[in-house]
Amino acid sequence: MEEALHDRVIGQDEAVEAVSNAVRRSRAGLSDPHRPNGSFLFLGPTGVGKTELCKSLASFLFDTE
Repeated sequence: MEEALHDRVIGQDEAVEAVSNAVRRSRAGLSDPHRPNGSFLFLGPTGVGKTELCKSLASFLFDTE
């Protein structure tokens, strides 16, 4: 999963890793089923990849942006 996100999101290794870890925990059943799989707040100036990370994650998980 990280490789697929890294292909589209450049220079945001820490953010990609954090999102990937949360999704892996959820899919492995290591999170509370009564709570959301993840809640993320992406902050930063224009052009750093916030929207692209969200689109890439949606594409990976749901095959659509």
